[in-house]
Amino acid sequence: PAPAEAGRVPGPPDGGWGWVVVFGAFLSIGFAYAFPKGLAIFFKEIQDFFGTSYSEVAWVSSIMLATTYGAGPISSILVNRYGSRPVVMFGGLLCGVGMISAAFCTSILQLYVCVGFITGFGLALNLQPSVIIIGKYFLKRRPIANGLAMAGSPVMLCTLAPLNQFLFENFGWRGSFLILGAILLNCCVAGALFRPIGAHTAPVKTLVTEEGKDALKGKITEDGPVESKTEEEGGKDCFEKINQYLDFSLFKHRGFLIYLIGNVLMFLGFFAPIVFLAPYAKHTGIDEYSAAFLLSILAVVDMVARPTTGIIANSRWVRPRIQYFFSFAIAFNGACHLLCPLASSYTGLVVYSSFFGLAFGMVCAMLFETLMDLVGAARFTSAVGLVTIAECCTILLGPPIGGILIDTFGDYKYMFIKCGAVMVLAGTFLFIMNYYNYRILAKEEKERKRKEEDPKPVRTEDEGKKNWNKDSTEDGPELEPLREEGEGVKKEKNGA
Repeated sequence: PAPAEAGRVPGPPDGGWGWVVVFGAFLSIGFAYAFPKGLAIFFKEIQDFFGTSYSEVAWVSSIMLATTYGAGPISSILVNRYGSRPVVMFGGLLCGVGMISAAFCTSILQLYVCVGFITGFGLALNLQPSVIIIGKYFLKRRPIANGLAMAGSPVMLCTLAPLNQFLFENFGWRGSFLILGAILLNCCVAGALFRPIGAHTAPVKTLVTEEGKDALKGKITEDGPVESKTEEEGGKDCFEKINQYLDFSLFKHRGFLIYLIGNVLMFLGFFAPIVFLAPYAKHTGIDEYSAAFLLSILAVVDMVARPTTGIIANSRWVRPRIQYFFSFAIAFNGACHLLCPLASSYTGLVVYSSFFGLAFGMVCAMLFETLMDLVGAARFTSAVGLVTIAECCTILLGPPIGGILIDTFGDYKYMFIKCGAVMVLAGTFLFIMNYYNYRILAKEEKERKRKEEDPKPVRTEDEGKKNWNKDSTEDGPELEPLREEGEGVKKEKNGA
């Protein structure tokens, strides 16, 4: 429906239909993160059926994960072009088609295509738009909404693991893939809940009349493209057209670069401990059922930790400096891995799994919230696409490097030490660089206020001041949104 005030762009409602959107994101994000892990139950039968090695079958999940993260920029471009709702619905359709087609595969290469590429690409079209749409519906309660949506991953993992086991025992891997394909079509239902947040045609037309057609050049609306095109667009090269939908100027953004480097380093040790936790428990002489129960403990604690972290991050003490909280969570995760080799008994591994689940949930709950805090909701669509393509490499390299250390030394403790050291290093890097970024930002803000208050430079250097403000707006990180909102309310009260 059209907004009540035709001349104003509607702001985030921070509730209402937004909680329905959070539920849809809960389902989409849960499938995107948990589904590749749940397929491991079928690998043994697939290996025997096609007569392949375990490493060849394991590439099915690896290709799916790589495609899910590697297709991030494509997903961001499609969201900027068409909006979140149609992209998620199309992604759900691809997931269903990929898994149903995999039920009729006659070779492992066909599984790579159907499960790895088609289903993986469908999951990519579910992940990014689901995170992006939350930033359009929430501002004040955004950390809480992100925490609830990210809780879909452990909930889905706890649900899919017994479900896949039940399907495998009753229908085999082919029948299970057919049923799972039908279940993944529910992503289309989740996407249908992502209602566009108001119409932006009225504000755009106002801009046209006030600022001219040049104001529309490169401008993309929140839920779709601006249909009007200037005459100069015909002469644009390919890079400029792509830059309309994927903002490469983010690589000049100081806060974005700090976040990108820290996260790429972090993912070298983020997923490997989960992969090797159960094998490590078996290596110490624990039976397979007790070893599998460690993952259940981790998932349950993770399930509680994500929304709780969102509530804490939304508090007035943590929200203004959420980057420090994120850095602490990463370093805390690394410290757990460094202490893991000391846990030789089953009780010690239960304690480690509990703390690991807490630290893992804290990091996941703030993973996208901190990025949105740095670049702002308007540029977040492009930012998340660029970040996921960079993280794709280290996500793939992390577990194989851990496996090499285990094969080389014949002991799992070196793998945990490597992961812990890398994550402590990443957390320390983010803490120091964010402290530096906050100080530079404070100096820039102080300098801007000084120039505004000083009358002489205003009269003599008016043009230079405008250029300085423009540069600082483009290259600096987003200021705290709550503080800006408070200033806007104050101006309205003063009648400005």
